[in-house]
Amino acid sequence: MTALFEHSPWIEARADARPSSGDRHADLMAVLYAATPDEQLALIRAHPELAGKAAIDRTLTDASAAEQASAGLDRLTPEEFARFHDLNAAYRDRFGFPFIICVRLTDKAGILAAMEARLSHDRDTEIANALAQIGEIVRLRLKEREAQI
Repeated sequence: MTALFEHSPWIEARADARPSSGDRHADLMAVLYAATPDEQLALIRAHPELAGKAAIDRTLTDASAAEQASAGLDRLTPEEFARFHDLNAAYRDRFGFPFIICVRLTDKAGILAAMEARLSHDRDTEIANALAQIGEIVRLRLKEREAQI
């Protein structure tokens, strides 16, 4: 079964321990937003860089590998790869965590444009963006999981 949150099973466990609202995504997101700032940062940092080392080493989770492939990140030209590498490094240096975007809702050009635009944001804005994007990733993973049942 696909993990909904990257290397962070604690979110689903906490949601399972609470009364359900009947909306699994809302319940999961309530746990995420109730988490401490340190827990939220740990979740953000658990995500791989796009077209980064884990993709090259083939150590991405199955879900992340499929998602990155859906946006063509497994088929980058050397120039595109260099651009992703440079933007990933600039983003991580500026914010202290990887750039996160729901890649299934965009393409290579859209991802690169978002990376460039979001580099001008402040850290709190990018934490909020990362959590919102994780919410979109989870929404699509949850939908996929439910379709398999």
